[in-house]
Formats: sequence, C-alpha cells, structure tokens
Amino acid sequence: MNPAETYILDQDEPFRSILLYLKATIEAVIPDIELKFKWGIPCFYSGKNPICYLNAPVKKKFVDIAFWNSARLTKHIELMVTEKRKVVKSLRYKTLEEINDEVLVAVLKEANSLKGNGFYKKNS
Repeated sequence: MNPAETYILDQDEPFRSILLYLKATIEAVIPDIELKFKWGIPCFYSGKNPICYLNAPVKKKFVDIAFWNSARLTKHIELMVTEKRKVVKSLRYKTLEEINDEVLVAVLKEANSLKGNGFYKKNS
C-alpha cells in the first residue's frame, strides 16, 4: 500500500472519512492525478506539477486540502484559510457534512488549470 494511503487509513474518524472523500473527489475531478507521499502527508501531482495536499494535524482536529498555487486562485478564496502560511491556502473541514461539493470541485478544477504557473503571482 502507498504510504499516502496508509496515512489516510490510519486517521481517526471523522478525519479518515473526510480524507477518503477528498481523495475520491480529487481523483474524479482530475483523472491524471498521482498520489504521492511527501513531507509526511498525501500530495497530489499532475505530471511534475503539485496541485494540492491533504493534512490532518492530530492536535488541531481538522482536515486541510491545501493548494500550492493559491496566489493565482480566484474561486472561493473567501472560504480559504491562510493561517501563518505565506503562499498556501486551504479549504478546512471538521466534519464530512461541511464539504460543499460545488466549492471543492470548482477550486480543484481551477487549481488544475493553473498547474505549471508557479507558486507566486508576479505583479506587472
């Protein structure tokens, strides 16, 4: 089994269910996505381009789906959390019921469309 899958399956509920749902949604929205295990967390890549990662910090009691190229994202950024991060923004969930499929799918599609553009948005 892939270490990223082990990470997901080893989480307590409700975080395991949230992570499994997010993984399934990511794979459905971005068919060529590859699940890797980097920095101790599940990371999703399209080719060589990072799209997002999942994190379930045990002490904080939530799941983040975080987007590396979030400086370029325009959809639903008002729902994203930055919390002490300079570049990465995330959608954060404490329960499976909090996941809004329309929001999640829109952000995933936009993040995938921006792959290869780099992390920072340069001002002209």
